[in-house]
Amino acid sequence: MERLDKVLSNLGYGSRKEIKAMVKNKMIKVDGEIARDSGMSIDPEKCILYVGEEEVKYKRYIYLMMNKPSGVISATYDPRDKTVIDLLKIEHAVFNPFPVGRLDKDTVGLLLLTNDGELNHKLISPKWHVDKVYYAEIDGVVTEEDIKYFYKGVTLDDGYKCLPGKLKILKTYEQTSKVLVTIQEGKFHQVKRMFQSVNKTVTFLRRISFGPLNLDESLKEGEYRELTDREVDMLKSGKNEINIM
Repeated sequence: MERLDKVLSNLGYGSRKEIKAMVKNKMIKVDGEIARDSGMSIDPEKCILYVGEEEVKYKRYIYLMMNKPSGVISATYDPRDKTVIDLLKIEHAVFNPFPVGRLDKDTVGLLLLTNDGELNHKLISPKWHVDKVYYAEIDGVVTEEDIKYFYKGVTLDDGYKCLPGKLKILKTYEQTSKVLVTIQEGKFHQVKRMFQSVNKTVTFLRRISFGPLNLDESLKEGEYRELTDREVDMLKSGKNEINIM
């Protein structure tokens, strides 16, 4: 059971003071009855709740897919830079979602956000072996030897040995390459540091899939949408029905 004013406030219907005024003006109904007390206890998952003529659609958790743009921080707050939370509409921000893992400031692409802590832990923990696939443009010619090295587990500059990664060459030119990289961890600047270990530089990086989900190509950079029920179920079950690799 939760307080009526807390539920409505968390869903973005106003401050507790504003909701108290709505109750006083007989604007809120619970199970067909006009609410008399903004502090009354309700079960938001079972009761029928109206604010004016609008039925309140209650949900405890929110799941978002964002096409993260460059220059934005994967954090809930930063004193200097814009964060991914700053890109959310108020009706989504009120759920206090947080990024699932992180993308570097200049990395773009698929970023999941949720307030479901249990799912977040499962998705970012290496023991669950959740694939993250990146499209990368490389200054340098990627070789079959690089593929073998990534598969054995790259040792980073600080001595950390990564879990085995997949490297797929899409196109090579005289001095550059386009590749797909699949990893199951999210160490600081990991993909960039993996290529540094083979004396190559990442010039562009975009995450295109996370576990079973591919980036929705209809989302422009900076845009986002809620996940469908099917997509949420797939994330929770660990199914890889949509994954490209």
